[in-house]
Amino acid sequence: MEESKKINRRNFLQRSGAFIPLTTIGLSSYSKNSNNDIRANAKISIKNVDSNFEREPLNPYRFKGSAITEAWQIATRLEGESGASTIGLGTQNILWSDSKVFAAHSQSGGNALMYAMTERALEIIKGSSFTDPIQLLDQLLPEVYAYGKKITNNPDLRKTFALNALVSVDNASWLLYAKENKISKFDDLIPSAYKPGLSYKHNKVASMPAFSVGAKVENIKAAADAGYFIMKLKTGSAGTQKEMLEKDIAFLTAVHSAIGHYETPYTKNGKIPYYFDANERYDEKDTLLRFLDHAKKIGAFDQIAVIEEPFGERNNMYVGDMGVTIAADESAHTVEDAAKRIEQGYKAIAVKAIAKTLSMTMKIATPPKNCSPWRPYLST
Repeated sequence: MEESKKINRRNFLQRSGAFIPLTTIGLSSYSKNSNNDIRANAKISIKNVDSNFEREPLNPYRFKGSAITEAWQIATRLEGESGASTIGLGTQNILWSDSKVFAAHSQSGGNALMYAMTERALEIIKGSSFTDPIQLLDQLLPEVYAYGKKITNNPDLRKTFALNALVSVDNASWLLYAKENKISKFDDLIPSAYKPGLSYKHNKVASMPAFSVGAKVENIKAAADAGYFIMKLKTGSAGTQKEMLEKDIAFLTAVHSAIGHYETPYTKNGKIPYYFDANERYDEKDTLLRFLDHAKKIGAFDQIAVIEEPFGERNNMYVGDMGVTIAADESAHTVEDAAKRIEQGYKAIAVKAIAKTLSMTMKIATPPKNCSPWRPYLST
C-alpha cells in the first residue's frame, strides 16, 4: 500500500499489467460464439485490495448551474486467492452525481468523500468471496450508500453518488471474474438474463462532441465544419428559471443560425441533429415547452433528436406528449427508477457504465418482464 501511494495512476497500471480500453473493462467486444451464456462460475476469494487516484485538471466544464475544474481518476486493484489480480478504473463526477454535495463542499472535499466510499467498499470485500459481480454490487450498494449518507451528512444523498463511487470496484470485479473464468470476449461475459438488452450490433458509430453550457458557437460551427454531424449541447444555464430560459433560447437561436442549414448524409432528414442535455435544470414542464415553442418558431424543432434529463429526479409529470424524445439519465439510478421513468413517458434511458457501474448498466438495459420496453443508449 505504501509503495502504491508513491506512484501515479499510469505507473500503477503499468506495474499491474492491466488496462481499461473502450469496452470499459478491458475485453474484446465481439464473440462469434456466445452460446456459453451460463457457466459454472468459479468462487472468487478476494485476498488483497488497493486503490489510488490521480487529479486531472480540466478547463471549466459548465453544466447543472455550476462547473467542474478537475476530475479524480480512480484505479482499484483486486487480487484473488489464486494470485490473479486486476485493476478497474473509474472517473468521479461529484456535480453530476449529487449537486447538493458539490455545493456543500470544495471540489476536493466532495471528491474526497466519494473516494472514501470507494475505500469503504474495498474494506467490506477484502477477505470475502463472490461468484457473480452483479451479486457483489447488490451486496455492496446498500452499505456503501448508507455510509455515504453518514459521511456527507445528507440523508437524501442520491444513489448515483454511491454508484459512481463503486465504478472502479465493479470494473475490477468484472475483470477478475473474467480472468478466473477464462473469459476473453465481452459477449461471453454477459449473463444470459441481461443479453437481450445488450444484443444489438451497430454497423456504424458516430463521434459526438459535447459542449458545455456557455460554449462558443464558433467552436460548435468549427466541429460541424470538421465533419461532426451530431452535437451534444448542454443547456440549463445558471441563474433563475427566467434567466436560464432566456439564455437557453438565445443559445439555441445562435446554434441553429450557425449550423441549422448544414447538410449530412448520415441522418434521415439530411440535417444535423441536436442532442440537448439540461441536467435537471428545468423546474416545470411549461418552461421546457416554451423552449420547444421557440425551436418550432425558428425551424429547429425537427432537428432535436433528444432532450436528456430536463427535470429533477423527484418529478412525477408525464413527458410523453411533448413531441420530442425525452431521456432519463442521472434520475435512473436503478432498474426500478428506469421503469418509473418509462411509465412517465420517457422514451430513452442513458446507460453509463462509467458512472452507474457496468453491473447496474446491464440491469437497466434489460427491462423487467412487466414493464414497457425502452431504448437504452450510451451517453457522455
